[in-house]
Amino acid sequence: MSDCLVAKYGDARLPRYTSYPTAPAFAATVGPDAYVRGLSEVATAGPASIYLHVPFCRSMCWYCGCHTTITRQDAPVLEYLDVMKQEIELVAFAAGNALPVKNVHFGGGTPTIMKPDEFADLMKKLRSAFEFEDQSSVAVEIDPRTLSAAMIEALGENGVNRASLGVQSFDPVVQAAINRIQSYEQTEAAVIGLRAAGVSSINFDLIYGLPHQTVQSCIETVALAAKMRPERLAVFGYAHVPAFKKHQRLIDEAALPNASQRNDQAEAIADELVKAGYERVGLDHFALPEDELAAAARTGKLRRNFQGYTTDQCDTLIGLGASAIGRLPMGYIQNHVPIGLYAERVCSGVLPTAKGYLLTQEDKLRAKVIERLMCDFAVDLVGLSREFGFDGGFLLDRNDRLCELEADGVATVRDGHVHVSQRSRFMVRAVAAAFDAYFGSYGRTHSKAA
Repeated sequence: MSDCLVAKYGDARLPRYTSYPTAPAFAATVGPDAYVRGLSEVATAGPASIYLHVPFCRSMCWYCGCHTTITRQDAPVLEYLDVMKQEIELVAFAAGNALPVKNVHFGGGTPTIMKPDEFADLMKKLRSAFEFEDQSSVAVEIDPRTLSAAMIEALGENGVNRASLGVQSFDPVVQAAINRIQSYEQTEAAVIGLRAAGVSSINFDLIYGLPHQTVQSCIETVALAAKMRPERLAVFGYAHVPAFKKHQRLIDEAALPNASQRNDQAEAIADELVKAGYERVGLDHFALPEDELAAAARTGKLRRNFQGYTTDQCDTLIGLGASAIGRLPMGYIQNHVPIGLYAERVCSGVLPTAKGYLLTQEDKLRAKVIERLMCDFAVDLVGLSREFGFDGGFLLDRNDRLCELEADGVATVRDGHVHVSQRSRFMVRAVAAAFDAYFGSYGRTHSKAA
């Protein structure tokens, strides 16, 4: 791939397309009343997934783009969990107290900032409020630096079978530059403990594009990570947005790699993981061949949601906690971001909905097109358009962005089918943006494509 195309598309600010439309399209006109109406219908829409956002950490990693708060005390966490239990009751009541649940995901922040008994109590609350299916999955995001043996035991006892560990980089120079010192030994101890507790699937998060990061340091990190044989790895490009995340101003911008260097790092990581026996899944995930994520990618059943690539087939996602986003058949719902405002709404007996988006039939079509591109690097535009009640050529007419991508050799269009080549897959977000009716309407709020 030529440097000019890497610079043109790899340096562009593009959505990650974990939803469509993306969050900037959400509006305050969609509030608690709309959410209540949507929840009253979800029990008949098949099983749901639940996402719980725990927005607390013990220290700030300077690269972080999440909604989180630093606390050295336990009291704020306890107060927050009490409010979240009240929100669970509100949601369960609106959904008719019979919502079947297939998947649960704890994200953050650092969900394991909870004490073991607090986690057990929260799981008990969820199981009493919703109807968990027999083969339900429970996943938790973990910071290995603060994971205790008691917490590992509590995770196993309460049905956790998936864990996602933040690793980012094992290079001590990079770790110092992002304020996250984490040894190989800490990570390995967490993996060994989790597997002994019955956690059968482990994911590592790696990041490229960090300050002082090089291709060689990326390769060395992959070698160490692969020794522990996590079932999956997610490899993300660092999004430097100091205007929105002020702590990122502590990162030396002069030490950040350029678009070409970022692309080289991403491809080096991918090459090393493939050599280590992992299959490439979608844009930035990797899985062992026997893992169900790899199987989903091979069979066209891969999905994409707010947690990235997934096998989750549920069309309903209930978001709990401050800033959490949910997805219902009617559209998207997001809770208030400030913890105090979120708590105030819940404690007054009102769902803490700040904004949302009601999907049109065209939105649903575009969402499906973008999801298939992000998952399969190919899509049948004609077939999908007709499935959603539109003319077969609807999305191709006057699509100047797609024409430009085709002229640059990034995508090919034949008989209504769009394909992204193997060598251009890191630019798939640019191809997806060609079908985003809102792209460019909200300014440069997204991350770089590569």
